[in-house]
Parts: sequence; C-alpha cells; structure tokens
Amino acid sequence: MAPPVADGVERAVVLLSGGLDSATTLALARREAASCHALTIDYGQRHRAELEAARRVAQSLGATEHRVARFDLSWIGGSALTDPAITVPTRPGEGIPVTYVPARNTVFLALALSWAEVLDARAIYIGVNAVDYSGYPDCRPAFIEAFNRVAEVATRAGVEGRGTAVRAPLIDLSKAEIIRVGSELGVDFGLTLSCYDPDEAGRACGVCEACRLRGQGFAAAGLADPTRYRGVTR
Repeated sequence: MAPPVADGVERAVVLLSGGLDSATTLALARREAASCHALTIDYGQRHRAELEAARRVAQSLGATEHRVARFDLSWIGGSALTDPAITVPTRPGEGIPVTYVPARNTVFLALALSWAEVLDARAIYIGVNAVDYSGYPDCRPAFIEAFNRVAEVATRAGVEGRGTAVRAPLIDLSKAEIIRVGSELGVDFGLTLSCYDPDEAGRACGVCEACRLRGQGFAAAGLADPTRYRGVTR
C-alpha cells in the first residue's frame, strides 16, 4: 500500500542515488511537489555505474532538473564502497556491515539542505528504509528526526519559520512494499541499479547484500526482477 500523500509543496529536493528506493522516492515526490530537483552525490563510490542510473531515472521520472555534486568521501576510507582495498561482502554478517560509509547520509542531507535553502524548497526527500535494510544507523527514524531538528536551528530559513522538512516516505516499508509502490507509480526498475559491486558494463553482481535484498523484494512482491546480473546465481 502506498504511503499517504503529504501536504503538497511547490519545490522539493530529492536525493537520488540511482537505486530502486530513491527512484520510488522521486516518483512519490513528483506526486506531492510541483517541482522536483534531483541531487546525486558523486562521493567516490566504487559502484560508479549508479551515477548513470540516477541520470536515467531523473529523466524518466521527469525531474525538473538533475545535478550531480562532487563531494569525495573516499579519502576517509573505512568503507567497502569507497576503498577498493576492502572487499564487498558476499554473505550476511553480524552488526553494521563494512559497506557502511561513515556519516554518509548526514553529509548528503547537509548538501541537500543547502541547495533547498537557495531554492526555497520546503521539503527534502530521501529514500532511507529501516525495515529490509543493512542496519545502517543513518537510515533509522531517529536519524531523520534528529536531522529535522538540525534543519530548524541551523539555517536562516529555519529560524525565520520557513524551513525545510526532511521526508522519508519509505522508512517503514518492506522492500516488497517499496517495489509495489514504485510499480504503481510507473517506475521503470530496469533503469535502476542497487548493486554495491557492478561490473564495468553496469551489470549487478547478484551476491552483495544490496542485490540480495533487491532480489528478495521482487520475489516477495510477485514481480519479475528486471535487473541485469552478470551470470552469478544468488
């Protein structure tokens, strides 16, 4: 079942990674906002094929504009998504996985908040999910609530009473529910990429946690998985 439509806004900034969650989020934002400004962060990720996926999704779903901001996090290290010396896990583990990028969503939302203030956009959409997810701390409701408090006190717009609210419409949905919502809204999931370790042609590995969650979601939703895999059996 689709999340309820929030109060409409004139302009919104939508964080767009190129994965199925952010694509569905953009589709929801298009339903709720008159003008959606998609923002993709090039943070030095090893799965750079997602940048092209984000471009395809933004065009397909009719974003007002799509910008790619370069903000390199690879120098920090500590994550399999930014450090090629760290192997992307192919099996489930315990605790927060090594694919966690330190404070990534804090950085992403800060950049989105800056742009939203310039645009006078009253909403930022982010496709975080705390049901079928990898356990990242910056994907939980507590994080979204805390960042909304920061937005209220850390911006001119916020202290003047015309601040920007962070909306996470998928946060309580399962992966299957997200896929169903996206399908109902016309998202072409064949344009998206969720894999942490795709090949040079953009084909998904099929064995990383993102691929497993994606595949399980399509199976649970009863829909065909349009992902291009590179011949690896999950």
